[in-house]
Amino acid sequence: MGFLDLLSSRIVVAPMAGGPSAPRLVIAAGRAGALGYLAAGYKTVAAMTAEIEAVRAAGSWPFGVNVFVPGMPCAEAEDLARYLKSVGASPEDAVWDDDDFVGKVTALLADPPPSVSFTFGCPEAAVISALRDAGAVVTVTVTSPAEAAVADAAGADALCVQGLEAGAHRGTFANVDTPGQDYGLLPLIDAVRQVSALPLVAAGGVMSAGQVRAVVSAGAVAAQCGTAFLRCPESGAHPLHKAALADPRYPGTTLTRAFSGRPARGLVNTFMADHPDAPAAYPEINNATRPLRAAAAARGDTERMSLWAGAGFGSATDLPAGEVVALLSAG
Repeated sequence: MGFLDLLSSRIVVAPMAGGPSAPRLVIAAGRAGALGYLAAGYKTVAAMTAEIEAVRAAGSWPFGVNVFVPGMPCAEAEDLARYLKSVGASPEDAVWDDDDFVGKVTALLADPPPSVSFTFGCPEAAVISALRDAGAVVTVTVTSPAEAAVADAAGADALCVQGLEAGAHRGTFANVDTPGQDYGLLPLIDAVRQVSALPLVAAGGVMSAGQVRAVVSAGAVAAQCGTAFLRCPESGAHPLHKAALADPRYPGTTLTRAFSGRPARGLVNTFMADHPDAPAAYPEINNATRPLRAAAAARGDTERMSLWAGAGFGSATDLPAGEVVALLSAG
């Protein structure tokens, strides 16, 4: 089975870690003919497995699970300590972890879903080969032609090409600021097509049927949409996050490391504006600011929450996910 065998429409619902990609969203997407992905990021193996079982129990449509590839611990301890002090976070919370990468891959090998995708890097070829042999279709998120070439050589079945417009974390393999690595979605599709013949799934600010047609015309086989589904009733996003997407107080987005130590696109709020100097320290900063973000949400303070959103977020609606799939698929 290849990636194209999983598609009954041109729509893929992005894995959105931290709550939005609840099983009910993936189930609703599947019922509407889209390919939905559960987000294994920040979950235990047991929680990941429970969500897979919930989706399977609801129907037999294809779905996927997304796994984060671990990076390296922060090498700049002084910069990290200085930043944590500036935001009022506890150094004890700033721990590095691998998000139980091995445990999650082991569980997926034992009982594979139809598709497994990877973000923040390309796993070893042996991991991809093992998952494929177990029956899973493997995709890798890439943000540049160089990353695409690596994933192609490692044996991926398909590539999720993520443009600069995408909401939440950039899927770059390395947490560095390299000049020339930030591609808009349409130029990225063209650039990746020059180095790989694998099926391409286009991600980054796709909010309408016209944009779906545009990325397909550019060479993608499908469009991956996340922000378009954030306000849906099936989304597990925090109610304050959903409301902020339609709040005129938040007219735009930008990239920031303020909340997590990795570049991510979200609504511009006070915390983001006050802390433009976050070092490249993921997941240390992400773990350290988690209590701050949770406390902000508890008191209704959206100025200190991570309000991830892609370009075009203003077009997100609170319609049911199935209706959003239909709107994106029109024509």
